[in-house]
Amino acid sequence: MVVTTLTQHWKMLLQRIFRAVIMGPPGSGKGTVSGRIVKSFGLMHLSSGDLLRANIKAKTELGLLMKSCIDQGQLVPDDVISRLILTEMRNIDQSSWLLDGFPRTVSQAESLDNVCSVNTVINLDVPYQTIKQRLTSRWLHLPSGRVYNIDFNPPKIAGLDDVTGEPLIQRDDDTPETVTRRLKAYENQTRPVLEYYRSKGVLETFSGTETNKIWPHIQALLSKKLSLQN
Repeated sequence: MVVTTLTQHWKMLLQRIFRAVIMGPPGSGKGTVSGRIVKSFGLMHLSSGDLLRANIKAKTELGLLMKSCIDQGQLVPDDVISRLILTEMRNIDQSSWLLDGFPRTVSQAESLDNVCSVNTVINLDVPYQTIKQRLTSRWLHLPSGRVYNIDFNPPKIAGLDDVTGEPLIQRDDDTPETVTRRLKAYENQTRPVLEYYRSKGVLETFSGTETNKIWPHIQALLSKKLSLQN
């Protein structure tokens, strides 16, 4: 007897290419929701942060360029980030994927549109006060990028990564003052991207303070969209 898992079911439905972007302020739960989407629907997860770290570690041309910017305390230029992501897009142009951390500016969104069309943009609308509380309780496994929160997603052993057992750290930019600055930067830089996708009719906004309560609505939307397109 063959048992078909839920993920296998959605992979079979993904005969046509489905492309989604997940957006939201830092600390809104994008990583958690992305993991659930990948597990439930079998989409390939593309994280700009993961790609950036991998390129820096591999010392690629783009990786060295980005490391130089970061070491000097500068933002990585739009065109460099776009080159990084769009190169990866071309490598998987026949796959269905979920893009996380890109685009962050209208310029990046336009660059993405020149390569492929996005079916759905999932926007996590979480109150800034909730985010501030989350981020100041956040701990990180730096080599992998895995994130824990002592309030609702604690590590199995306090202070240690679940997978490697290595020590967790708290980022300097998770202090209340820095979090406020980061949210302001998001508001100024990325909000226009939401308007860009709203004008295209592909933006879906999910509001709330708890990922577990937002998730069923996201799951229902994707179930409907993936069923309709096949």
